[in-house]
Amino acid sequence: MSAAMGSNTDTVYVELLDEGTFVLRPARGERISKRVYKLLLSEDYDPELENWRFTPGSTVECEWESHGGERLLVAKRTHSAGKSPSAS
Repeated sequence: MSAAMGSNTDTVYVELLDEGTFVLRPARGERISKRVYKLLLSEDYDPELENWRFTPGSTVECEWESHGGERLLVAKRTHSAGKSPSAS
């Protein structure tokens, strides 16, 4: 589940590419609006070891999904400034 990390940050899960299987990685996200987050750089981010679908600094739209019996806030698409999040 997504645990609040601070008043304006939450855990956002980002898909890792090139892993050979579906993998979600927890990352910190600064909440911009209800479903829009800016992904924050984590200390252990290494682009040589992990290929994130959305890199730190990206502003993304997120959706709640169930994975392994847990509800996770997952980054789904890049958010463009001035655009409302897509309805799901």
